[in-house]
This record gives sequence, structure tokens and C-alpha cells, in this order.
Amino acid sequence: EEPQKRKFLLKISAGNYTEFEPQRMRFHRRDFSLEILNTSREDGRLYEYSVSKGPEEEVWQIQLEVFEPVATPSIWILSQELSNGSCSLALLCTSEQGDQVSYSWESRDNGSSGICSGSGASLNLSYALRGAGFRCVCTATNPVSSRSTAFDSSQCGSQQ
Repeated sequence: EEPQKRKFLLKISAGNYTEFEPQRMRFHRRDFSLEILNTSREDGRLYEYSVSKGPEEEVWQIQLEVFEPVATPSIWILSQELSNGSCSLALLCTSEQGDQVSYSWESRDNGSSGICSGSGASLNLSYALRGAGFRCVCTATNPVSSRSTAFDSSQCGSQQ
């Protein structure tokens, strides 16, 4: 059986410390934190922190997850129908970047009374064109970021 290998990022002994990858890591003495510089997906893995006290050793394991932030989402009109002074739309919200992205919709502006409320990437709308002046805001969110974009109700009939 092959022996297990461990790669050390930092070693502290008798108040002195050695950084083994100073171009990638930075140790902060004031709070004993270790900062990973220019984080990449490969940094997402299991890390160990151990403290030796005489014949005993305390070990903590930390699973680091690295997420790509979401990009500003785009709203696409999948279908639209104009009839009898009303507009029916199927909208799709997508973000071209990001891990574990979730989507939500909300209304903005005058008197739209929750017409845009919803969760998920798609939203179906139906509203009277007369006096319609509201915006539907789609927010793309993940554990590290959140971005929003709006669809204006006056865009019904446009080719977006």
C-alpha cells in the first residue's frame, strides 16, 4: 500500500512560520487566517488544520467550495401574443456564468401587484396593455453573488 502524502501550505513552529506557496497563499498572523490568492476551481478540496501539543495532535478538516459568480442575466421572450388589448408573454431568464444558479422574479414600479412574482428561470405573464407601466426583475443568485436585470412591460410586441 502506498503511503499517504500531504502537501503543506503553511507550517508554524515556535512562533516562526514558513509559507510553502507564498505566491498563492498569504498567512495573516493577527487572526491566524490563510488567504488563497487568485482562487481557482482546483482550490476547491479538503484542507486540514492541525495543532500539535506535546504527544497529542488536534486536527480539523475544512471542505472548501469554489463558486463562479453569476453574470448579469439576460431576459428572452420565448413567445408573445397580442390580442384584444392584452399581452401574453413567456419569458426566460439566463445567466451565462455561475455555479448553482437559482432565479427569482419580482415586480417593480407602479401598481403591478405581484404580476411578476415567481421562482425559476421562466415566467408567464398576461396583462392589459392599456396603462401597463411596470418592470419584471429577474435576479440570478448563487452562494457568492447576485445580479439582476429588468424586463419593461412596454416591450410587448418588440423582438428581443
